[in-house]
Amino acid sequence: MLDLTQFRVLTFDCYGTLIDWERGILNALRPVLDRHDITMTDDAALELFGDLESAVERGPYKRYHEVLTVVLAGFAERLGFELADDEKHALADSVGDWPAFPDSVEGLQTLAKHYNLVILSNVDDDLFAGSAKRLQTEFSDVITAQQVGSYKPNPRNFEVALERVGVPKEQVLHVAQSLFHDIEPANAIGLTTVWVNRRHDRPGFGATPQASAQPNLEVPDLQTLATMVAEQHG
Repeated sequence: MLDLTQFRVLTFDCYGTLIDWERGILNALRPVLDRHDITMTDDAALELFGDLESAVERGPYKRYHEVLTVVLAGFAERLGFELADDEKHALADSVGDWPAFPDSVEGLQTLAKHYNLVILSNVDDDLFAGSAKRLQTEFSDVITAQQVGSYKPNPRNFEVALERVGVPKEQVLHVAQSLFHDIEPANAIGLTTVWVNRRHDRPGFGATPQASAQPNLEVPDLQTLATMVAEQHG
């Protein structure tokens, strides 16, 4: 079993791990798709989102608000409809409404008793500020794609995080839902990882591209990790 008492800092992915971005994405997409009589399953919509988002993020850096605007335009192009002016920013404008998972606040509060908590997220500063209110947690640092100028899985994001936290990588535990954006690249630079497998009871990879990576620990939700930490710390 992983010794969770050896770490001083937990770095967190936010969207998909702490914030239920799949529900938020679908809540923003559905009215647009329905208005244009587009029928597709939730899984198909999330998979298309993941394909389009990762393609944009691999290109020249754009702020995440613009990434989401390009993604929604990609839906229209792929599915053969034209976005109205009042629809073009529907995804980007919805981020502040994306809900926290039910266990995020309590889980973070438990973990904050034992570690410094740091956000490492593919987002803009102002967009995370809206989500932070839902998490009700004081983070030691917030490191965004906007600050780094690139998106995970770019190793630069993790390198900047290690520079900022100021402790040896052996004392940093990276906690995330996405194998593609987080677990695989974090493993590659030698970080210990926890996979919060939010889709453990559903098939597929949802809004993240498919990837294969072996975390040091897998849990179905954040509360499970928080309980393990509390038990190990006594």
